[in-house]
Amino acid sequence: MKYQHLFFDLDHTLWDFETNSQEALLDLYSKHRLADRLEAPVEDFLNTYYQINDELWAQYREGLLSKEALRHLRFQRAFHSFGPLDEKTIAQFEKEYMLLAPQKTALMPGTLKLLSRLKPHYKLHIITNGFAETQAVKLAGSGLSPFFDVVLCSDQIGVNKPESKIFVHAMNLAQANRKSSLMIGDNLQVDVMGAKKAGIDQVYYNPKKLEHSQKPTFEVTALEEIIPLLCP
Repeated sequence: MKYQHLFFDLDHTLWDFETNSQEALLDLYSKHRLADRLEAPVEDFLNTYYQINDELWAQYREGLLSKEALRHLRFQRAFHSFGPLDEKTIAQFEKEYMLLAPQKTALMPGTLKLLSRLKPHYKLHIITNGFAETQAVKLAGSGLSPFFDVVLCSDQIGVNKPESKIFVHAMNLAQANRKSSLMIGDNLQVDVMGAKKAGIDQVYYNPKKLEHSQKPTFEVTALEEIIPLLCP
């Protein structure tokens, strides 16, 4: 087989970030009675929060924002969009979210079947822009930890995907090389084009069937479609 090392993104690729994050936000919004305090239904808050969170994550990936600022500003700006809320409540909400969300265990459809089929034939690894302390909780709680040898989080080396340095660092840790490596992820620019720039073949996991003009090595709309590509 051409590949020996498979590098996976974690959030949105294996760990169902949208489902898990939303469950945690719903729990905390209800716990703190924010629908009444902000006079805003939870649906309105979620839409605003997701937009702000995406914008801040883009800044974080570009090195324009620290992880501490990202964590605080996304909730502060979201809450302030609906009216004043005291900083103590915002800080408490942030703290509880960071504890609760990683403990959620929903996985993307087909994750365990895919990893179980791949594990006997390949060395499996993680490259994630998530924070080390939270990603470890996600991997352990969802039962994913035993599948992976190297788990590299961007904050451990101070470089985010799509920078080539993080892919090269992961390969060095795994004792892999470009020709024997394959990157699998859901973000076209961060995972796929980042890996391509580093000289690594890619699988673009595109469950929403987003249109694009790039040419990844492989493209799938379901994780199970990777099995016939890689399993003998």
